[in-house]
Amino acid sequence: MMPTESTEVRDTCATWQEFLGRANDNVKRGSTLEVRGTLTRLTGLVLEASGIRVPVGSQCVVSMQSRAPVLAEVVGFAGDRAFLMPAGDVYGLSSGASVAPAAAYVPVPRLGASDAVDSQEHVGMLRLPLGPGLLGRVVDAQGIPMDRMGPIIDVSSKPLDRQPINAMDRAPVRQALDTGVRAINALLTVGRGQRLGLFAGSGVGKSVLLGMMARYTEADVIVVGLIGERGREVKEFIEDILGEQGRARSVVVAAPADAPPLLRLQGASYATAIAESFRDSGKHVLLLMDSLTRYAMAQREIALAIGEPPATKGYPPSCFARLPQLVERSGNGLAGAGSITAFYTVLAEGDDQQDPIADAARAILDGHIVLSRTLAESGHYPAIDVEQSASRVMHNVISRDHFELARRFRAIYSRYQRGRDLVQIGAYVRGSDPALDEAIALHDGMSRFLQQNMDEQAPMGSVLQDLFAATSPNFDAQ
Repeated sequence: MMPTESTEVRDTCATWQEFLGRANDNVKRGSTLEVRGTLTRLTGLVLEASGIRVPVGSQCVVSMQSRAPVLAEVVGFAGDRAFLMPAGDVYGLSSGASVAPAAAYVPVPRLGASDAVDSQEHVGMLRLPLGPGLLGRVVDAQGIPMDRMGPIIDVSSKPLDRQPINAMDRAPVRQALDTGVRAINALLTVGRGQRLGLFAGSGVGKSVLLGMMARYTEADVIVVGLIGERGREVKEFIEDILGEQGRARSVVVAAPADAPPLLRLQGASYATAIAESFRDSGKHVLLLMDSLTRYAMAQREIALAIGEPPATKGYPPSCFARLPQLVERSGNGLAGAGSITAFYTVLAEGDDQQDPIADAARAILDGHIVLSRTLAESGHYPAIDVEQSASRVMHNVISRDHFELARRFRAIYSRYQRGRDLVQIGAYVRGSDPALDEAIALHDGMSRFLQQNMDEQAPMGSVLQDLFAATSPNFDAQ
């Protein structure tokens, strides 16, 4: 029998310690075995592979000689079978295709010398470009430029998954944020680092209101996530709403409705990761995500495809688990660091505010702004229903005088709404109710106060004066 290499090395070593040291060096110089699996099933949206064991969240490459490789992410497993969700078109794949773990995956095209990969990170976990080089750019859910402005520079590839900030280490919300929208500044004051939901049905002005906040809100960086919405809105939002000045300080991540559900989920996480990277560098970030509902729908598609049972109106439990995981990543950072103020649009199907996603979002966010179809149909824009809307941190970020004026405005406005039917049919006799008489006298002026053109900015500095005037008996005369 011929002596093996290890036997020869052992014979030339003076001690076992030296032998073990040399053996360890040989192991480090050697290449690892590549484990490959086989595609055995494709049902609907899900690929099923056998012979490969990789953790959930890992990236795999499904390849055949007859077509380009398809990137897929492991979303579940059962025994020795792995379930994968493709990030691209599966047309042309067939049984027997090779499934292999991707290296520390960075989508092509490569992004330059700063595209370094930390060897300590788990091999196969998705890494996407983050950094100041993204400002002014439009990218897809994989970090690939969509704006045809060349490669992105001054970025580094980092994993999307981040450790959450300890709740006790976060800076509290104590500073008011000027959004430039009069109704919000006055009656739903936003705090820097707050997370709010914009609840509305289709066609009542969500995108226009988001655009107004993108233009006028005091922020160093704006991150816009267009998730699951119409593809035509991407260019319209950039050119018509952001404009050249707004685009210079913005990053747009687009995963439109025709993108696979995996990319829609990934797009929301990527937009949040970009906002986190700027926050960690000390910037104050405005995160606008349209919409949180489409994010939940993408998770529903994936969960149902791999066999998770539906729970509430067709939504599996994992949908309601992933919503707070995404939302809690925004907010204030460590004390003295930056912040992320986030607005998430929530599509209320059929204008039903008790829709399961709307109800879940309302519970985990720091406030909600409800847009009314009735107001929109009457030409009242922005169509904010101040009675149903609330900011949970307003009392922490405004003065006592401001709070009392806002409370008085709400009380008068609500009193008119309760007696509106009697007034409109002529059944109310003036003098019967002094509070209603006051509400009738002030209503037209208060209604004008709540309306605002999209090209008009209402600064926070004039809020107290405007509120006082709107609730004064001589407001109409002015």
